[in-house]
Formats: sequence, C-alpha cells, structure tokens
Amino acid sequence: MGEHIQKEQGLPKYPQSLWRATTELPTFPRLKKNIKTDVAVVGAGITGITTAYLLAKAGKQVVLLDAGRIMNGTTGFTTAKVTAQHGMIYDELINHFGEEKARFYYEVNHKAMNFIGNQIKEWNVDCDWKQEDAYIYTQDESNTLSQLKNEYKAYEKLGIPGEWLESVPLPMSVHGAIKMPGQHRFHPLAYLKRMVEEFLKMGGEIYENTTIGEEVETKGPLTIKAERGNHSITCQYAVSASHFPFCDGKGLYFTRLHVERSYALAVKPETAYPGGMYLSVDKPSRSLRSVTYNGEELVIAGGENHPTGKSESTHTHYENLEKFAGELLGARHIPYRWSTQDLITLDNLPYIGPITSNQDRILVATGYRKWGMTNSTAAAHVMTDYILGKDNRYSELYTPSRFKADPALKTFIVQNAGVAKEFISGKTEMTYHKIEHLQAGEGAVVRHNGQRAGAYKDEEGNLYLLDTTCTHLGCETQWNEGERSWDCPCHGSRYSYKGEVLEGPAIDPLKKLDPHE
Repeated sequence: MGEHIQKEQGLPKYPQSLWRATTELPTFPRLKKNIKTDVAVVGAGITGITTAYLLAKAGKQVVLLDAGRIMNGTTGFTTAKVTAQHGMIYDELINHFGEEKARFYYEVNHKAMNFIGNQIKEWNVDCDWKQEDAYIYTQDESNTLSQLKNEYKAYEKLGIPGEWLESVPLPMSVHGAIKMPGQHRFHPLAYLKRMVEEFLKMGGEIYENTTIGEEVETKGPLTIKAERGNHSITCQYAVSASHFPFCDGKGLYFTRLHVERSYALAVKPETAYPGGMYLSVDKPSRSLRSVTYNGEELVIAGGENHPTGKSESTHTHYENLEKFAGELLGARHIPYRWSTQDLITLDNLPYIGPITSNQDRILVATGYRKWGMTNSTAAAHVMTDYILGKDNRYSELYTPSRFKADPALKTFIVQNAGVAKEFISGKTEMTYHKIEHLQAGEGAVVRHNGQRAGAYKDEEGNLYLLDTTCTHLGCETQWNEGERSWDCPCHGSRYSYKGEVLEGPAIDPLKKLDPHE
C-alpha cells in the first residue's frame, strides 16, 4: 500500500500512519478463557507495554490486553518526539503548582527520555533513534511573544537547560524561540516491538481484540471481565492505559478530560531539512521533525489541533499542513498522512496513579496532552513502583485525586457546559443530506424514517446506515470525512463507517439500520 500511495500526487487518498505502515507487528489471540494473574494491564500502547515490561522484569505475572490490535491507538499515530519540552508548560506549572513540582515535571520526563535511550542501546534496536535540539517558537509579536519570554524565565528559575534565540535554523522569520538541547526522536513501534518481545520472553501474555467491561469485582482479588465471551481476569492489580479508564470508579473522568485531534503528514521536502524538532506556540500549531524512510529523509509536519467531532471539514486540516510544508520546504511527494487524538486534563498534568483514593488497586494513566512518549514512560515507572510498594518522588505530582481550584474549577465548568451544548445541539440539528445524493466515498447525516441517521456510500456503491447516537452517553456523532469515521464531540468516542468502535470510551458499536426499511 505504501508504494501505491507514493505514486499519487498531493495528499494520499486514505490516511495511513508511517509507523504502522513500516512495522510488521505480531498478532495475538482474543481472550477465550478465565485467567488469573498478578497484574492485568488494559491498553497495549506505549504506556501499557512499558508498564507490563517493567512489572514482568520485577518478577510479576502480567497479562496485557487490548480492545483492538497492539500499538494501534495514539502510540501508532504520534509524531514521536522524545523530549521534555512540551510546549509552553513550565511557567504555567510554576504558577499553579509551585517551583518544586514544576521541576519534578522536567526531571521525570527527562529521566523517561534517558530510559528509552538506555533500552535502545541495551537491546541495540534499529529504531532511528537520533539526538535533536528541540525548539518552541513564535511568529506572533503581539500575543505570544511575552508568554514565550515568561516560559524562558521559568527555564532559568528551574535550572532547565535552554537558550533564548532570535532566529531558528528553519527558513522562516520568528520573533523569539527557546532551544532545549539534547532531545531525541525515534520510530516508536520499532522500539516497542522489541519491548514486546522481551515481555514475552519473561512469560508475559498478550490478548488482542479483547474489550474490558466497566464492571469490576473488588471484594477480595480484583475481577475484570471481557465484554465478548464474558471471560474473567482475576488479579491483584489492574492498570488502565487506554485513554478513558475502562472503569471510572466514581472518579468522574468523563467530566475531567477533554479530547483533541491533531494531524500529520510525512513529506519528502524539495530543500534540505536543517535538523531539529520544532513546535510553534501560535495558533494554529505547527510541528516539524525529520524521519529516515527507505534511506531518505522525510519531514513530519503536524498540528491543526481541534476538539474531536468539532470541525466542519477535517480534510482541510491536512490541506493546511500540506500548504505549510510546501511553502516552507517544498513537497516533492507525500507518502503518508494520519491523525490521532489525545486527552487533556483540567490542569494540563496527566492523571497517573490510583483511580480514586478509595480504590487503590486499579491504576490509571491518561491525559498526556499530546506528549505521550515521555509521559507514558514516566507513568509506567510511577505505577510499577506503586504496585511494587516502592516510593516514587513523582507520584504526588500526577495523582488523579488532585483537584486544584485554579485553573481546574473554571475548566471543569466550561468543559462540561460544552458537553451539554453538544448533547442538545446534536439532538435538535435541522440540516440533513439526502441519501440519494451521496457520492461514492461520501458520508453525511441524513433523515431515515423521520429520525437522524448516519449514511456512508463506499466506492462500490454499498450503503451503510447507522444510528448516530453515541453508545457511551448518548451524544450525537458527527461525520469525519478525513478519516471516514463517526466522531463524538462530547467525549471523543470514534466509530468506523460500519459502526465499529475505533476509540473509546464507548464499548458498544453504533446500531446498524436497514436502508430498505
């Protein structure tokens, strides 16, 4: 498929991640029996795989489960920057949490980067691991320059290595930039594939296509159950590494997280790339880094963030990135394009640790704010130490039970008012397409038997008709033409045009409707 896409001009017709396209991953069976283990890890992305590996290395019996294929969530669709420079975050952390915790955030993410590098060296993994300087920059003198200067002052207060610049190596003019030297980038799936192999050598078990239900038996050993087949996993601890927790535990996570999508292109530039990893702090965001592909250098251009389900034309975001990359470096061809989504907490710090203060045997890791490579690795260490009964100086920083009045309360109110608005507007929508007007490859909201429905016509003319009501909490999904999916604007669940769950928190598929009724 990759060779076919490369011959096309402009954007590839269908989205495909470079990481997924260039990695042959093993397959694993669906859970078909009741099992007992020390720890069950739900979600086989970088968080779950790293946690499972660390626990198995410590002598624990571990089972790793995923609702789909391993590494097929955000981990397989990242830009894969391995850095402690996470946009403009340190000034904000100082203001809301104090200097000590802001310094902890840098320390734990820097250590996570070093852990990844040490594992790659120990295993001699061919995963395009390369040291790069990281830059955040602004081209907006009026709005973000002062914020960027405050961020640099935060670097100085915290002792973070950094340099203020008036220019960057890219062929663009900027009003200011901060360089953080000695960061890295890599091929995440090549790295994780080797970690999976090591996990299996230590006796770990992996089950794919196994969705875990919300009900958990907490009296005595924990018991969680697979939705399909109702098979149970009995364990001492369970780890949720799957975006929204598979079990909320009355932690109200659906009200304390919001979901954003972002986009990426892999571009063969016409001019030489100067090296480095870049992120604009302006809106819309722009991200750049290089990658080695088939012996040549491509540039990954990313950005165009928006709340899931709240974009009138998702394909436009790809076109905007194509224009950006083309004007900056030229675009000889674009072999891959992809998008992903990530969760953001009320105060921009991940939730890592016991799901609630009353339920300390179910752990959660989520809300990485698009910086999952280091935050996930840090999460794996924090949760592993917790399960092993070891102290971890960073556990309090990430504890999910925190709730700061500033800025969390304001964000909580605004965020959930937005969910309520989406719920109501989806139910009262008055604009519909007609099924007979759909073109091949087109999807839209239609009226069917007097009710709102979702229709998609494939390239062969086959019609797929669905009830668009999200099976999570009843919001109405919206059509995403860039990914050919139905996306929920309330909590980020996504479904294929056939109604299958692509991303949770939803567990059940959309209801299929009969086009002939």
